[in-house]
Amino acid sequence: MSYSETSLWLQACGDDLSPRPALPGDRDVDVAIVGAGFTGLWTAYYLTERDPSLRVAVLESEVAGFGASGRNGGWASGLFPKSRAKLATLPGSSRERAIAMTTAMRDSVDEVGRVVDAEGIGCDFIKGGTVVLVRTQAQLIRARAEVQAAYSWGDTEADIRLLDAHEAAKHVQATSMLAATYTPHCARIQPAKLARGLARVLEGRGVTIYEKTRVREIAPSMAMTDHGRVRAEYVVRATEGFTPRLAGLKRTVIPVYSLVVATAPLPERTWDQIGLAGRATFSDFRHLLIYGQRSADDRLVFGGRGAPYHFSSRIEPRFDRDPTVFQSLRETLVKLFPAVEGTEFTHQWGGPLGIARDWTASVGLDRETGIGWAGGYVGDGVTTTNLAGRTLADLVTGTGSDLVSLPWVNHRSRRWESEPLRWLGVNAGLRAMTAADQEERLTSRPSLIAKAVTPFIGGGH
Repeated sequence: MSYSETSLWLQACGDDLSPRPALPGDRDVDVAIVGAGFTGLWTAYYLTERDPSLRVAVLESEVAGFGASGRNGGWASGLFPKSRAKLATLPGSSRERAIAMTTAMRDSVDEVGRVVDAEGIGCDFIKGGTVVLVRTQAQLIRARAEVQAAYSWGDTEADIRLLDAHEAAKHVQATSMLAATYTPHCARIQPAKLARGLARVLEGRGVTIYEKTRVREIAPSMAMTDHGRVRAEYVVRATEGFTPRLAGLKRTVIPVYSLVVATAPLPERTWDQIGLAGRATFSDFRHLLIYGQRSADDRLVFGGRGAPYHFSSRIEPRFDRDPTVFQSLRETLVKLFPAVEGTEFTHQWGGPLGIARDWTASVGLDRETGIGWAGGYVGDGVTTTNLAGRTLADLVTGTGSDLVSLPWVNHRSRRWESEPLRWLGVNAGLRAMTAADQEERLTSRPSLIAKAVTPFIGGGH
């Protein structure tokens, strides 16, 4: 499969996607970054901001933006995969640091917008916020609790609001809509355009990006590839869902697949029935996550979880496409928006995202080994990678900043269980979330299944 067939985003990014030259042999640099997705690209970008004299090399097994950065749902949101209540309990954390993390995430949405404007990266950035639909009584209970919890942490109506059905319909017109929450802290983007644009900016700053260069192992001050060794004072692991491919890191994060479908461009009369005129991203309060956006060329792009975790953290191209999940996504979208029934679905794709054992994203630098890392974003990575890149740049250069004291810095999640426990547990959790949604449709009450299972699968938000 060609790179342009990997996702709608990569196909429409405007590049021919021909790989840059591979590493030609052993090299010495100041900072070697493994992975040319958002984490690696943002890290390189801010390193060149902090110290333009640094020799920075990025090592990529395929092409820039090939992984989750070129396949996600296009939400640059202020969401972090762990709640403030959970963040406040991390070692060395506090209520104030958890609140600071939320502030930093929300500021990062605007920082992405600032950079794409300053660098002239056309990635369809529109900060339209996120509307999360409430379509059952059980979901309404959760929505009210979420908003009240947010206010208890200092949020105001400027940060999140519970909308009634009439107010919600001003954003989007979905079936069975009882209410919705709305937050302005999210921008819609075309992610592959952002990734590819960042790569070009980096090359203009003297950063070398070696593509078709798979790193097999990271060691202190060293990255071992198929084409030679790269020696560096600092080596940054920015491999997210592909981390299990590195020697010794199979249980660091697990690759869980998220899949996406996209319609053909829809006519204005159809959009009159759907809404999304302000380009808000959308989801709902079901347990098995869904997410969507109205693209710049007026497609509905819609994704969700449900694909199985594959034994021993295997990653294979065929896992990107699951006909059963694609069909479920199409059916779900039609149920939400009957106006799209009969519309052609032109694209379908997927890919792995990284989940740490405690569902807590982290960023850090071990100064003894020179190894830095960031990841475990649980699908909330488009904005979090920007914060990670700035934080890693500050850690590497020794720049004092508020970012390096945020609660996720140098957090280390414990490793995932060995197989077959990992396979059994993760897939049982996915099935439980599906069952929880079915339970709520039948009982109209919050799911007992979800209440029992959530503590074991992270309980992120």
